[in-house]
Amino acid sequence: MQALYDLLAPAKLNMFLHVVGRRADGYHLLQSPFVMIDWADVLHIERRDDGRLQRHDLGPALPADDLCLRAARALQAASGCTLGADIHIHKHVPWGAGMGGGSSDAATTLLALNRLWGLQWPRERLAQLGLKLGADVPFFIGGRNAFVEGIGEVLRPIDWPVQAYAVVKPAASLPTREIFEHPLLKRDTEAVIVVGSPEEASRSGLPADWMQRFVEGYGRNDLQAPAEDRCPEVAQALSWLAARYGNSRMTGSGSAVFSRVGTSAPSLATDPAADFQNLPTGWVGRMCSSLSGHPLRAWAD
Repeated sequence: MQALYDLLAPAKLNMFLHVVGRRADGYHLLQSPFVMIDWADVLHIERRDDGRLQRHDLGPALPADDLCLRAARALQAASGCTLGADIHIHKHVPWGAGMGGGSSDAATTLLALNRLWGLQWPRERLAQLGLKLGADVPFFIGGRNAFVEGIGEVLRPIDWPVQAYAVVKPAASLPTREIFEHPLLKRDTEAVIVVGSPEEASRSGLPADWMQRFVEGYGRNDLQAPAEDRCPEVAQALSWLAARYGNSRMTGSGSAVFSRVGTSAPSLATDPAADFQNLPTGWVGRMCSSLSGHPLRAWAD
């Protein structure tokens, strides 16, 4: 196998994001349902026999040493593989958005190179390597929507119903580190106890409709208040969506925000796509649908 083309790297939304504690090493402990959406980057990866790793930007220019290259180097070093790759990436997911775009690119790179180089690493081994690159990478390698805990390494797969979401990214991007260090960040939200099924939930005292509550907007994003304080555009975007869909919430550490729309895109007086064309200068947005799983999920089974 010499090349793999049209590989999708989907973004994700955090349906809620609670900070439930902090470890002694300073890392924050989180609880969040991660749901993949159909806003995705596209990668084409070609095998090289000389061991070199190169990235080629087909759209907006990325940093010289992005997560794709770091992921490829990490897999090359850990596996002892002498092959290389040309990684072509067409960036669609906005960066600095809290949508996991860079982590998803890294995960797709690892999944593709695992196949292209004939390594046959199991999913768990790829995820362990991915965690060293970023807290969101194991989620995308896992291939399923998931209730995520710890610092991103504890994944409980969940079956999330297909939903439509209006997603808007303001012009400003937010440094994740600054948001987690902000004095307004709440770090002691009470942890949610999640069990495996409605039947188990009923026996343990948790409402049997816990999943439906998640879908309907349970909880909050504890990073949202710091982000709004740091960046007024986040508050403006939240208001813009709430005025149209009756709800809005930030994803990740921002600055992208989203609204739950329903099981399908709404029938509005105006075309939603046309509405997004009227966004303030520098903002981007689109109507998205949740995915049942990662397009490359089967590659690490």
